[in-house]
Amino acid sequence: MSAMAPEGPPSPPTARRRRTVRLRTMLVCLAVVPTVAMGTQTAVTAQRLLARSEHLRADLEAGERLGVPLVGLMNELQAERAVTAARWAGSPVSDDALRDQRSATDRAAAEFRRLSGTGSGDGTQPSGQGQDPGEGRVGAVGVRLGLLAGYRKRADAHTGSAEQVVGYYSGVIDDIIRAYQDEFSHSEDAELAQESRPAVSLFSATEMVAREDTALALAGPSRELAATGFSQFLDAVGTHRYLYTTWIVPYLPPAERAAYDKLTVSDAWQTKLRIENAVIANHKDTATGVKLPADVAEWPAAYRTFSPQLAALSTERARSLFSDADAKAGELETEVFWLIGAGGAALLLVSAVVVLITRSVLRRLDRLHTRTVAIAEKTLPDVVARLQRGEPVDEDALPAVRGRQDEVGQIADAFARVVAASVDGHRQLAAERHGFGLFASGIASRTGNLVSRQLSLTEDLQDTFGHDEALLAQLMRSDQLTVGMRRQIENLLILAGGEIPDPHTDPMRVADLLREAAAEVEDFRRIERQALDEASVQPHAISQISHLLAELLDNATRFSPPRSKVVVRAELVADGLSVEIEDRGPRVSHAGYAAMNERLHSAPPYSVLAENAHRLGLFVVGHLAEQLQARVTLRRSVYGGTAAVVILPGALLASTGGDPEPARPSPSSSSSRPPRPDHAPAPVSLPAREPAPRAAAPTDPADAPAPVPAAGPGRALPTRPAARAGARPALPERVPQTHLTRQLRGPRAPEPDTGRDAATPEEVADAWADYEEGTKKVEAELGADQP
Repeated sequence: MSAMAPEGPPSPPTARRRRTVRLRTMLVCLAVVPTVAMGTQTAVTAQRLLARSEHLRADLEAGERLGVPLVGLMNELQAERAVTAARWAGSPVSDDALRDQRSATDRAAAEFRRLSGTGSGDGTQPSGQGQDPGEGRVGAVGVRLGLLAGYRKRADAHTGSAEQVVGYYSGVIDDIIRAYQDEFSHSEDAELAQESRPAVSLFSATEMVAREDTALALAGPSRELAATGFSQFLDAVGTHRYLYTTWIVPYLPPAERAAYDKLTVSDAWQTKLRIENAVIANHKDTATGVKLPADVAEWPAAYRTFSPQLAALSTERARSLFSDADAKAGELETEVFWLIGAGGAALLLVSAVVVLITRSVLRRLDRLHTRTVAIAEKTLPDVVARLQRGEPVDEDALPAVRGRQDEVGQIADAFARVVAASVDGHRQLAAERHGFGLFASGIASRTGNLVSRQLSLTEDLQDTFGHDEALLAQLMRSDQLTVGMRRQIENLLILAGGEIPDPHTDPMRVADLLREAAAEVEDFRRIERQALDEASVQPHAISQISHLLAELLDNATRFSPPRSKVVVRAELVADGLSVEIEDRGPRVSHAGYAAMNERLHSAPPYSVLAENAHRLGLFVVGHLAEQLQARVTLRRSVYGGTAAVVILPGALLASTGGDPEPARPSPSSSSSRPPRPDHAPAPVSLPAREPAPRAAAPTDPADAPAPVPAAGPGRALPTRPAARAGARPALPERVPQTHLTRQLRGPRAPEPDTGRDAATPEEVADAWADYEEGTKKVEAELGADQP
């Protein structure tokens, strides 16, 4: 294929349109994020403005529904309070006037209850429309109105004091003012909140002036006021003057400010100021209270003149507030409409810009896309295949770097560099793979030969110097380390995809298999074996099962206390053979068990093996379990350590036709050829695994572990062949049924002729000495266990 050509005419419209649609969709998706963000921001802003508008509408509706009844009720309560105070003080107030005023208050209270839903007002259990009347100021007003009848009776009977009766009316009016403030002036709009302050302050100032009228009414014809009443009068004068000066006048609009100025220059208001100043300056203290000046007689006429003007000013301020709230809500709704319209137009504009830019970019990327697909789908796979076959590569078939300055040209040059780097990497990888295969093959072959020679040398030394117990113990140690080296080489074969060479030709009992696996472990004396059932394993799987169990046992001994036992027990189960290995190691978290079981149940890539080089045993066990179709699970044991449960399938078990002898390889089996890994160019020569001969013991090894005598522990190792020229003979084995009486003995199969034993008398004597020493050691251990 020729090198990448310069940009030419576009592809046919049909093919280009098909590819352009997919690429355009991707580019449009990149523009969706800011577009969606813009639309979301517009929607959130519109929703916030609509919420403010709805809140203003709700305030407006509540003000129109409850504002007028609250103001009317406040005015009637102020009038009834003044009449009640005057009648209590002995002023000429007729019963008809008092009755008419109370009727007017009752009508205002009934209208308030009807609109607010605060109940009948009996004072016992006020109820609202789905809410507790005691919640909120409106409910508090309803509750207080329920006590009105009782205080009227006290006023008629002159029970208690006048201050208590007047204080009740003042408390109800205070709740009305607070209800107005809480319900209608807490707006989210700062301008309206500022505008609501003078409205609430006007109601408070009007109430302070009304309290002055009540205090002067309590003085009565005698013009004598109690000290507490005089103090309340002074407080009312100071409070309403402060409110007008600080919170009302500065915030009044021009029209309302003109009405207020007109009120303050009227004769009635001037009379009010003159009487207040006279009371403050010309009062006289008496033994029973305070004597007011004679000017207070002009107060009722002046109050009746300016009080309606004050009420009108408060009402006008409230109506202006409602009107402004309505206008503000309309402005917010209009702003929402404009925002939605402008946002929609902006979204359309952004979409149009995205479409135009996308089409412009696609026209330049379409040809590059076509050439890139051709190189990726045809050229590059052909080049990689040729490299893997060891064939030369045509450099003209690869894209070349042209050094273009535009963005699309830079992308083409970058792709050419990527292709060149990929080809170089595949070329180097193929060479390294071939070389590493040769290297690994040579290392494994040399190491296997060294291990085989080391095992043979150890056996010769054991045969020659077996009479030296100290030297024999060191040879045993060396033999164990060599066996561990062989197991590590077998691990390398397993992880490389090979199989362990197996010289066995006959089935092996499970008890012997457990002993052979335990002998592979350096600290084998801590392992306690329990074969609970008589069973045998197929010859072809003996080495693999033994290696799997040896890895688990080695892991259990290394990660458990040095003086603790590691128990391995085997028994038949429904799915085959169960082998459980239990140690007393440290606790492992549930996450740790999950991670280890994942390594056991799946073969990881070699990159994972490199990252977990210190835990290769688990990977080896996983590979062996996969080859044997076995299940290996790690879990927490009841003793706090770890329990490894291995379930071997029933296909690996041999038919139990009797007590099979342990598999014994021929002398030539040690040179059996191991399997060749798929990636290795040459076979690796390793010594075949050899089964351990059955050691004689006073008890059956299926029930308890056979102790290893100190003078000859090498007899139980799987590294020594069963029959070897000049070697020491194996220990004698017991014959089944020899301890039974003649009547209980069953028919016996004829013993095979094993030939003349070539062992010397000295070797036989040494073997019997080992047997007797082992027997005495077991009897001593059993005696120590007796209570």
